Amino acid sequence: MENATKLVIALGGNALQSGKGPATAEAQLQVVKKTCEHIAEISCRGYEIAVVHGNGPQVGRILQAYETAKEVTPVMPFDVCGAMSQGYIGYHIQQGLKYALNLRNKNIPVVTLATQMIVDEADPAFQKPSKPIGQFYSEEEAKNLEKEKGYVMKEDAGRGWRRVVPSPLPKKIVEIDAVKKLWDSTVVITCGGGGIPVIENDTGLLEGVAAVIDKDFAAELLAEQVKADCLMILTEVEKVAINFNTPRQENLSQMTLEDASKYIEEGQFAPGSMLPKVQAAMKFVRANPSKKAIITSLDKSLEALEGKTGTIITFA
Repeated sequence: MENATKLVIALGGNALQSGKGPATAEAQLQVVKKTCEHIAEISCRGYEIAVVHGNGPQVGRILQAYETAKEVTPVMPFDVCGAMSQGYIGYHIQQGLKYALNLRNKNIPVVTLATQMIVDEADPAFQKPSKPIGQFYSEEEAKNLEKEKGYVMKEDAGRGWRRVVPSPLPKKIVEIDAVKKLWDSTVVITCGGGGIPVIENDTGLLEGVAAVIDKDFAAELLAEQVKADCLMILTEVEKVAINFNTPRQENLSQMTLEDASKYIEEGQFAPGSMLPKVQAAMKFVRANPSKKAIITSLDKSLEALEGKTGTIITFA
């Protein structure tokens, strides 16, 4: 669509799965259908969109299924599990979004692109794996896995031991040219789970690695590459807050880069939660001073695009 606003939407976990319902494919599809009502409405308002989603619980369950059944079927490498999660989550979003668009008489293709993301083998994250995935183990089981598989295992808040993998920064979207070619005619679901993490070896070939890329940083890189007008990061809260969950909580309608930097220095945003969302929004605005990023909740997404709510991050 000529002169349409280009928008990259990053979906948080609550947009894919309810914390209250069972962790089944059927339950996920029902949540995704509701999510897609909002995305379809945005599309019908004249926005050209691409969708990026997380895969935290899903990739962990895929891996757990393989590890549980290891006596009868080989355990798949972690990058392959990530690719599987891209496929089935993308499939659900395709189903839900196509249905929602059809209800609104908007006939536009929706496709999922298996997307690889190049990361730097020298990224410091590889020396400090921090992202917990999969099931809980006893200390004895964890020690055995470290010996047998070379996994890095860490105790997780008194609940048991879990495997942890690195979370490197995304450097290059391998399939970006395909995304650009599809953009004008298609809603593309891409960089799912942050992308399938790969490194370039000495011969220039790509090799999958065991890692999880933050989907907000992946969405930011995508937004830069397609020259999006806005990066929208959807999460569980309507606005970013400082002094969160205290009597002094203050919800923010707007943040400049200077404001955001100050709040980060103060430790206002939790690592692994709001911090990467704010950092990704800052990165996009820093690279595109005339554009903006928005952090808000799924059900307030349209109002936030209209400037009525959400937290808008601007250069100054």
